[in-house]
Amino acid sequence: MKIVHAKSELRAHVTAARKAGLTVGFVPTMGYLHQGHLSLVEESKKHTDYQVMSIFVNRIQFNDPNDFAAYPVDLERDFALAREAGVDLVFVPDEGEMYTDSLTFVDVGALTKNLCGAHRPGHFRGVFTVVSKLFNIVSPDVSVFGQKDIQQAVSIEKMAADLDFPVRIIISPTLRESDGLAMSSRNKRLSADERERALAISRSLKAAEKLIASGERTSGIITAAMKKIIDESRPTKIDYISAVRYTDLDYVERIDTKSVIAAAVYYGDTRLIDNMIVDTAGGKAKCVY
Repeated sequence: MKIVHAKSELRAHVTAARKAGLTVGFVPTMGYLHQGHLSLVEESKKHTDYQVMSIFVNRIQFNDPNDFAAYPVDLERDFALAREAGVDLVFVPDEGEMYTDSLTFVDVGALTKNLCGAHRPGHFRGVFTVVSKLFNIVSPDVSVFGQKDIQQAVSIEKMAADLDFPVRIIISPTLRESDGLAMSSRNKRLSADERERALAISRSLKAAEKLIASGERTSGIITAAMKKIIDESRPTKIDYISAVRYTDLDYVERIDTKSVIAAAVYYGDTRLIDNMIVDTAGGKAKCVY
């Protein structure tokens, strides 16, 4: 596995891989890897021959400077996990390599007005800007994103289409701990009590799935049932429990098209997100969470 820090080095290795007839898969990360990240690599390997991962903690997507400062970093551990997962090249740029007197930003405003976008001003502009830069640097054939960050993933899918990036976006299902908690680098910040209480989020999604399976389609009824379960877990704060259309992430009153049911909840000072995609194609709803 190669570890490179400069754009020129990365491009040289990717060019060599392409000359050898290999297709390129790409998984962008901010490091502190867990099995969720590695599952994205596994998905990428199903579709491409040469695996690139980036590790870059992107300051401009943090609307809270304290959150940026607290973000965990352990590169040696990350390199070991990436190597074990079969990554061929890890790109680890510093801030100066990624941003030098930059005045250009990328945004997909229509898809980020709700959900996390309503509570984290500037966050998605930072995400889309760095992902656009990484797509231009790596030039992947396929890039894989996790469903857990569904607003990010759907918006990047739209951004890539609108800006004609020649990359196929794959959204991979959320990987969970054995007790149902969605894997996240933030989970390590939870106390034992907070982590136990946070299981209410995945329980609420299971309850929503049961309601939908029984024929319920009214968003308000479904999200109210979820809120009752989450409220009982004594969260510090609920940012949202919402149902939105998959295509534009706008709120829906009834789930009669492909939709997303999503929640963002604080336990202590740790903000956790989770979601479920509801596909109603064929008249029978299928839930993926």
